[in-house]
Amino acid sequence: MQKALIIIGILILLIGLFWPLAKELPFGRLPGDISVKGEKYSFYFPIVTCIVISIIVSLFFKFFK
Repeated sequence: MQKALIIIGILILLIGLFWPLAKELPFGRLPGDISVKGEKYSFYFPIVTCIVISIIVSLFFKFFK
């Protein structure tokens, strides 16, 4: 349990350090993401971004199993 908490803490730290760089990546604005804008509402669902992130995370866990 202690190792898991340490690893989670390190991951959160790394994400925090690289967050300014991650904002410049095109994730969230990929072709295929659904965006509907009306007069009084807007709906945004990043379906392609979710699929890409899922593939990346799956490959990461497969290689570092």
